[in-house]
Amino acid sequence: MARKKAHTPEEIVAKLRQVEVLVAQGKSVAEAVRTIGVTEPTYYRWRTEFGGLKLDQVKRLKELERENARLRKAVSDLTLEKVILKEAASGKLVSPTRRRACVEHVVRELGVSERKACAVLGQHRSTQRKAPRAAADEAALTADIMELAKRYGRYGYRRITALLRDAGWAVNRKRVERIWRREGLKVPQRQPKRGRLWLNDGSCIRLRPERPNHVWAYDFVEDRTRDGRKFRMLCVVDEFTREALAIRVARKLGSADVIDVLADLFIARGAPGHMRSDQGPEFIAEAVKGWITGVGAKTAFIEKASPWENGYVESFNGKLRDELLNMEEFSTLREAQILIEQWRRHYNEERPHSSLGYRPPAPEVLRADHVPRPSGSGSGGAAQIAGRVIH
Repeated sequence: MARKKAHTPEEIVAKLRQVEVLVAQGKSVAEAVRTIGVTEPTYYRWRTEFGGLKLDQVKRLKELERENARLRKAVSDLTLEKVILKEAASGKLVSPTRRRACVEHVVRELGVSERKACAVLGQHRSTQRKAPRAAADEAALTADIMELAKRYGRYGYRRITALLRDAGWAVNRKRVERIWRREGLKVPQRQPKRGRLWLNDGSCIRLRPERPNHVWAYDFVEDRTRDGRKFRMLCVVDEFTREALAIRVARKLGSADVIDVLADLFIARGAPGHMRSDQGPEFIAEAVKGWITGVGAKTAFIEKASPWENGYVESFNGKLRDELLNMEEFSTLREAQILIEQWRRHYNEERPHSSLGYRPPAPEVLRADHVPRPSGSGSGGAAQIAGRVIH
């Protein structure tokens, strides 16, 4: 036998009003109740619950009940979301893999549905259900990235990507970045930006290189060997090509050494249009200025205490110190000369340069017999250092 459908509040109020009318007409309550088709206990129960209400009041009561139910559900959902987020608050969910693991943990610990956990944690359900598949060459690529990161400890993933492509890998930069971050490798800190020198009329002092051999820049860098003795390096850079033309290493370097290095370079490459430098005593010496002018080049001295005007060579000096000097301890001056020259060749021929589209400044430049040799160079000690790798 089919179960009768329950009366709605509107129907109950309508029947109660019908009983009221019948009683007002002179019928007894029992007769009126039989007319509406219910028992007397049911009638009295209805009257206790809905007595005195009208139809519009019943509709309003139903709306309030629905609103109350909605609010209870919203509070319940917010409470559940808070619990889920608290359970997943052990770290940032910045990748689908981290979210996938967190969803599995929440479902396992709290017993919520996967749909609910994905909605709260921002994980698409298709991403959650589709297991990631590593490429067949993932292990080999990771090993090569780790090897390059160990060898060139101050390179970021963009420069590592360029080296991988040169080695034959058809690899996307984003894939290298993903592996880089997964393995916990750290991107080197960026150098702070520096201002320029402005004149009173608002113009900026800036001689910009326009072609190779247009503007060369040179400057000194200092370091010490293991015994604490100081040595100096004279660095010469072509500002247009970013090529490191020479690095002369010696205990002492003066104006005569500057002329000697420049003479070798001018013979091999021709005289540049301008030579940019600071106003150090070795550069502003009358012998140096007169010699440079005598061979057809012009001097371009920066303002005192304004190293940012000589930005190209200052940037090169920073890379030299960051990638070599701060990471190597030189036992002797000869060792320093060999390793610094080795690093200069790597910088010119292999090291990707960001401003050149991650290509080396001069991949096929003049070899050792065309460039100045380090001061005091000879055959002694070279065999002991030849197998050493620049890190």
